[in-house]
Amino acid sequence: MAKRKSYFLKRPKSTKALHQAPGTVTYVGRKEQAETLLEVIDYNNESFESFTSKSPEDAFKFEEESKTTWINIDGLSNTAEIEKVGKYYELHPLIIEDIVNTNQRPKIDEYKDYYFIVAKMLYYKEDGRLENEHISIVLGKNYVLTFQEAGGDVFDGVRDRLKNAKGRIRSRGADYLVFALLDAIVDNYFVVVEEMSDKIEALEEQLFNSQPNDDTTYEIQELKRTMLRIRRAVFPLREVVSRMEKLNSGLIQEQTINYIRDLYDHMIQVSENIEIYREMTWGLMDMYMTTISNKMNEVMKVLTIMASIFIPLTFLAGIYGMNFEYMPELKWKYSYPILLGAMFLILLGMLYYFKRKRWL
Repeated sequence: MAKRKSYFLKRPKSTKALHQAPGTVTYVGRKEQAETLLEVIDYNNESFESFTSKSPEDAFKFEEESKTTWINIDGLSNTAEIEKVGKYYELHPLIIEDIVNTNQRPKIDEYKDYYFIVAKMLYYKEDGRLENEHISIVLGKNYVLTFQEAGGDVFDGVRDRLKNAKGRIRSRGADYLVFALLDAIVDNYFVVVEEMSDKIEALEEQLFNSQPNDDTTYEIQELKRTMLRIRRAVFPLREVVSRMEKLNSGLIQEQTINYIRDLYDHMIQVSENIEIYREMTWGLMDMYMTTISNKMNEVMKVLTIMASIFIPLTFLAGIYGMNFEYMPELKWKYSYPILLGAMFLILLGMLYYFKRKRWL
């Protein structure tokens, strides 16, 4: 017998960060990576330079104020490399602690010379599994640092626009780059939510056609868990974008604020869609139970009709099964065919009655 796939396995909660002093850099996550990889993109309106490296020191030479530097770091398990980057850019120890803690919820912290943003990237992998990846963003005056748990993200469109000078991204500063990165994350939220919508509609159609199978309840529970994961990623980020719109500092220019307002509108739209699909997912279980109940009612109706037909027939058979000596019908020559005929007529009469009542 094939083993049923379990949808209720909980993610083990790490206890490595418990009982330690604040600011202690301890990796909390599931994706151990042997090496830390850095992707460095240095650009302005006229020039573009990109390379990858395994050494953080290779990224420290880009300090021209006329250019914007984007350093993307893959691999949080090598905390020593993360601390090197944090020390060079004078990041607060609490920030470095949050960077390597993948259980941190989306948020924004404002410091004197930079902002620290935590978000969650949602995207479907090739095997169809929903990936929920922790990403940290540091916005400085002319640089942006992004920290990812492992390789693979939703920023290929941003990279392409930077490389080929598409749009206005090369002519804007680091604040616009952060907007572009968050916009890519939010755009992928739409893709994930639409995928969830297709799954919900497929299950609804299956239930409406009264064709639920043994795995339907597990599929519904998996949808509910996935919607909760999406909701936990999206709703806090909406608060982050709302705060970014209200920040008063020189790191975010007024012209970028307009784009952030538009991004906030997208977050509202995603949030509303999530609430709608969440309610639909919660209703799937009620629909499933209703479908099962209807099928049971159909079975009980058939059994009740059969019992109703056989009750009078059993009554007649019971009367003439009694062992009394003086039963005049027993001496009649045609008693047996007459009784069978009467029973047959009763059967036809009851079937006709049930048909007229539309019980059959």
